[in-house]
Amino acid sequence: MTFQFADFARQAASDRAISADEILALRQAGWNDGKIGADEAEALIAVNAALERRPAEWCDYFVEAICEYVINGAAPRGYVSEDNARWLIGHLDRDGELDSLVELELLVRLLGRAVGTPEVLKTYAIEQIERAVLTGSGPTRDGGELSASHITACEARLLRRVLFAPGSDGPASISQREAELLFRLKDAALRGPNAPEWKQVFVQGVGNYLQGLTSPGSHVSRERAAELEAFMDSPGAGIGGFLGRMAKESPNVFGVVFGRKAPERDPLVELAEAEQVTGEERAWLDAHIDADGTVDEYERALLDFLDEDASRTRI
Repeated sequence: MTFQFADFARQAASDRAISADEILALRQAGWNDGKIGADEAEALIAVNAALERRPAEWCDYFVEAICEYVINGAAPRGYVSEDNARWLIGHLDRDGELDSLVELELLVRLLGRAVGTPEVLKTYAIEQIERAVLTGSGPTRDGGELSASHITACEARLLRRVLFAPGSDGPASISQREAELLFRLKDAALRGPNAPEWKQVFVQGVGNYLQGLTSPGSHVSRERAAELEAFMDSPGAGIGGFLGRMAKESPNVFGVVFGRKAPERDPLVELAEAEQVTGEERAWLDAHIDADGTVDEYERALLDFLDEDASRTRI
């Protein structure tokens, strides 16, 4: 961290306010080497905690800078390490909940940008999103509002961003934990003047869990990505050398990998199989629908959606 950056950060924290010129100065000083380091990230967290008001320019810069450090601060780039995840949670969770909406946006953006995140951060993010939707209030960065009495269009968008983010439980798929979150939110806000977008998120989210297709190998773990990165950085790791060594060590390997011995997967068959709700999934759904002895409008919409898909599959 440069002396200039430290001085700007210290002054902003002391004043409990930050101007557009100071934010620009922090940007220029913080990115002078093309990355955000640990000391700079710590300083920005301290400034954010001290500010009495957080202007839009600050929110944009803070989220951008902390995302850069958490996602790319440790190899391999693009993955959140366990240490960085715990570092972030430790700073955000000072009193058991987020102190500002900019921190909520930070979590949402992290899940959207990261290729993969450790379980501890996914769990924390889901808990904070649920708390924000159920008890939060006030304007967000995109001009929407959080409400503690019902689910707004803004909250529906936040949920969609989190649930279908690359760094969530499964890229473009909903896990059982996330589907259960949707049921809890639905039950809590059932009688409120909810936005129409919320019903769509609920139906699509739970329907995705029950019928979702997760292709093997569609998500590379952080550990595997690190191994591949180390391999590609090692001497003699060129693709020609790699293939040459394979040919010498296993002469028949190319017949297996490139020949007719390799099993072929039919994506249409996989999709059809995935869209069939299993007995276990049906039992899970029945338990949630029967919990209060009635079928509400959201559950009816979900059942209609599943029935329509099943009818289409049979045709």
